Formats: sequence, structure tokens, C-alpha cells
Amino acid sequence: MMAAQAGSPPADISALLHRIEARYNHARSLKLTFSEVYSTSRRPPQSESGTLYLRKPGRMRWEYAAPAGKVFLSDGKQTWLYTPEDGRVEKAKLRETDDMRAPLAFLLGKLDFARDFRSFESRPEGDAIWVTANPKSQNLAYTRVEFLAAADGAIRRVRVTGQDQSKLDFTFTGEQMNAPVAAALFVFHAPPGAEIVEAEQ
Repeated sequence: MMAAQAGSPPADISALLHRIEARYNHARSLKLTFSEVYSTSRRPPQSESGTLYLRKPGRMRWEYAAPAGKVFLSDGKQTWLYTPEDGRVEKAKLRETDDMRAPLAFLLGKLDFARDFRSFESRPEGDAIWVTANPKSQNLAYTRVEFLAAADGAIRRVRVTGQDQSKLDFTFTGEQMNAPVAAALFVFHAPPGAEIVEAEQ
């Protein structure tokens, strides 16, 4: 394992981070198939899956196949989370959301590892490399982000550790760079009868 403090990553880590930045900072849109596992110390792991659409600037739509009908959407300013079994929509300002999907927004933002993270560690796994990044800010919903990246900078997995030590583990397949992603996908329409709840400020 190799470690680095902010500003002085080893050459191999630095080169990989630059490839990741170049790959995603130049993308206009992205479509991926995802699976995620959410785990805490208080309950069994929960698995979900679906399709993720991203489009600059800062728009993303998590469209779930399991559980069917669940949607998490950001238009770059607001987020909406619709959970069919609850029959309600949680709405929040993007900068105030405490959802741990937030680190995934970097895929279509201005990705800058040196700006957002204070230190890095890496370790190989097969033909890819795990990079562990520790954020500079302590006022986030998460304390650590781990990326499994291929040599060309493609991200295959992301693991996010929350302040409460909960974990979200995402696996991505079928990446389509600059896929045709309609702007209408990022306009939220509440299902009939759904209760809309504003997140506390």
C-alpha cells in the first residue's frame, strides 16, 4: 500500500488521479448500470440496483429496478428521493443533502482530488487500483471515499463511509461515456398522491 499527504502523492497515484479527472471532467454525460449495498452495524446489508444517468452540470438520476419505482434525482440545485413503499418524496437543497450518494456527483462536476481530499492511499486489486481518499472537510455526511479504478481511469466501484460508519458500496458496469441523456430525465414529477416533505434546513 502506498500513502500520500495532500499535495505530494507518489507519481503512480498522481498519474492515476489525473487520468480519472481527465476522463470524467471532459464527459458531457454518462450512463451506467449500478448495484449498491448499504450496510450498518444495526441491520443486515440492503442491496439495490438500477441505472444511473448523469449530465453536466451536476445533474444525476438514480433509477432503481430493485426496488422498482424508487428514484433519486438531482437537477444541480435540488434533490428528490421518492420511495414507493413510503409513498413520499423527500426534497432538499443539493448543498444541504446528507445523502451519501453526493460523492458520485463528482463524475460530472469539476473533479479536483487535491482540492477536495487531504490524503490518499492506494493498493492494487487485479488489473485495477483501489484509491482511498480522505476529505478535507469534516462537515460532510461521509468520512472516506474509496475508488476502484482501471488503468485508463474508468471507475468500477466506489465505497463511501459515513460519519456513523455506515457504508455504501457501488459497483458500476456498462459505462457509456457521452451517452444521449435527455434533459427531461432530470425534471422531477411527483407520482400522484405522493407526500412531498421538505428536508429540515
